[in-house]
Amino acid sequence: MKSQYDLIIVGGGPSGLIAGCFAAKSGAKVLLLEKMREPLRKLKITGKGRCNITNTASLPEFLNETGPNPNFLKPTFSRFFNNDTIDFFQKIGVNTVVERGGRVFPESNSAVDVANKLIDYAKNCGVEIRCNSKVKRFHFYENQITGVEIVPNTILKAKTFILATGGASYPATGSSGDGYPIARELGHKVTSIRPALVPIETKGETAKKLQGLSLVNVKVNVWVEGKKVDEEFGEMLFTHFGLSGPIILSLSRRHNETIQQKKNIIFSIDLKPALDEQKLKNRLQRDLDENGKAKLSNIFRKWLPSKLIPEFIRLLNLDGEKLANQVNAEEKKRIQMLLKDFSFEVTALRPFSEAIITSGGISLDEINSKTLASKIYPNLFFAGETLDIDANTGGYNLQIAFSTGVMAGEQAAWFALA
Repeated sequence: MKSQYDLIIVGGGPSGLIAGCFAAKSGAKVLLLEKMREPLRKLKITGKGRCNITNTASLPEFLNETGPNPNFLKPTFSRFFNNDTIDFFQKIGVNTVVERGGRVFPESNSAVDVANKLIDYAKNCGVEIRCNSKVKRFHFYENQITGVEIVPNTILKAKTFILATGGASYPATGSSGDGYPIARELGHKVTSIRPALVPIETKGETAKKLQGLSLVNVKVNVWVEGKKVDEEFGEMLFTHFGLSGPIILSLSRRHNETIQQKKNIIFSIDLKPALDEQKLKNRLQRDLDENGKAKLSNIFRKWLPSKLIPEFIRLLNLDGEKLANQVNAEEKKRIQMLLKDFSFEVTALRPFSEAIITSGGISLDEINSKTLASKIYPNLFFAGETLDIDANTGGYNLQIAFSTGVMAGEQAAWFALA
């Protein structure tokens, strides 16, 4: 049976859509299959609906935010990187702005706008987008993929194929891990998957009492089995179940395996990271001396957000009505210690339904880093979150999706047309 298409892409996320664009521009006849009723559903809610498209970080900085094997992406990034992404979106009608931390957003602040422009561009390039098309499996003969089988029992043929089904996070958007069993059936190894960039649950009621409180310019130290292993500086948030916010999400990604292994893991918040022990001690003493007749609960306003004060006084077992000049040396020491070590025992990750991305996936060992082609089936390519590579929050993961999509799309088209 003669192939109707040069390339079939399975998955209508960012990597699949941009792969289709660049494959079609390279001259390939492209069919994109999406199981949901519309493509890019997850993209439309990313970045709290604003869509953090990429990050302006240099290549070394970018790779430092990525794991577990960032060097795998070097050939891909040499083809299409953050400046290329900004230029691409500008050409299709999405102007961008750079915000704190190098994060790049659409000028419109609308993820829906980004998605619609990308879909329109793909269609203008000639990509045929077929929705409500769930792929059951790939068909193969010897070392060639010959077709894809979609529900109900229809086989579509092509010369090349891209698997870009995404991870397992936000399953309601269609990102439910469908690509992993498909890859396994083809003989590809899939590493264990875990929710990443996800809030964490903590022991006790303290976080719940502080629900809704955001902290800025704090440092979180990570302790595993009594040993400090990591730290992150920035913003965080207390929730009814534990901790969230940018630095917590990044740390959860790096330590999700440890958390799932139920090891003893502590997230310790340093509320005064700019002050070392001695400077903090001097600061506390000065404030107490200068306000000797003030109540201790009022002095705490100089050191903490108001919502945090009652819980701090409770944890320290202090009398908030006590006057500042009545605070003894042992109490001062305890205040100082808690300001530098406000600790929470981590009990669990929140579920995949709350995770921004997925850690783990199709092993990079069986994928050619220069083409993103399978080492088992030369006419099968991979792109996006389905791969065993991910990054911290800040636009890095979408850039990986776009870059791998461009590389896979072009290489698959060239393979088909050779």
